[in-house]
Amino acid sequence: MNNKRTRIYEGKAKILYEGPEPGTVVVHFKDDATAFNAEKKAVIDGKGVLNQRISEFLFTKINDMGLPTHFLRSLNMREQLVREVEIIPLEVVVRNIAAGSLSKRLGIEEGKQLPRSIIELYYKNDSLGDPMVTEEHVTAFGWATPQEMDDIVHMSIRINDFLSGLFLGIGIKLVDFKLEFGRFYENDMMRIVLADEISPDNCRLWDIKTNDKLDKDRFRRDMGGLVEAYQEVARRLGIIQANETTERFKPKLVKSD
Repeated sequence: MNNKRTRIYEGKAKILYEGPEPGTVVVHFKDDATAFNAEKKAVIDGKGVLNQRISEFLFTKINDMGLPTHFLRSLNMREQLVREVEIIPLEVVVRNIAAGSLSKRLGIEEGKQLPRSIIELYYKNDSLGDPMVTEEHVTAFGWATPQEMDDIVHMSIRINDFLSGLFLGIGIKLVDFKLEFGRFYENDMMRIVLADEISPDNCRLWDIKTNDKLDKDRFRRDMGGLVEAYQEVARRLGIIQANETTERFKPKLVKSD
């Protein structure tokens, strides 16, 4: 089926195809896992399906809040139909608890609650290693206007408030997460919409009681059990049944080029 469709783009975790209607795109979630700007790679059976289902659930909730997203509907277990948008070349990282690069850069102990949520901006450019930037860079280089940045920050804060409460209710800390946004033109009007995905691939999720990691850090840090961790998130969200049989997948490691 994939061979009959026009492929627009293939990234590290997803493939984009032309949609069935003008202005739509089909997003195919792959089983590929990457870390450290794709220096580390693996194929982990079932990861793409879990990411699609979790992202579908969360984007539907965000749509229901009245915040605009690119998500239209799921087509199957592994694919979504989304609006075609012009992606803004920024990764917006919202941090609630010190972890990852923030801990390393500032010497803050991992797991320390931050005084308040912090929003960081990164220029989306793999060849440069996605460097951190400021709003001054964003507006000076025309990646987004001041009004667009106001919309992005406002939406990011609302999404963080919503997701933090949602995960807290199922015994999970939302440590930090990455968002991407795009421009959507409708009747000559442009608006900022949430794009990409929200899944354990781009969120840090820790169990409240044990601090067990339920996200891609299990792959980054060679901890194993990535699919099982993603399944646990899906179970707690009510996406899959608690008594659903868990098939243990063995990751197939792929050497980097």
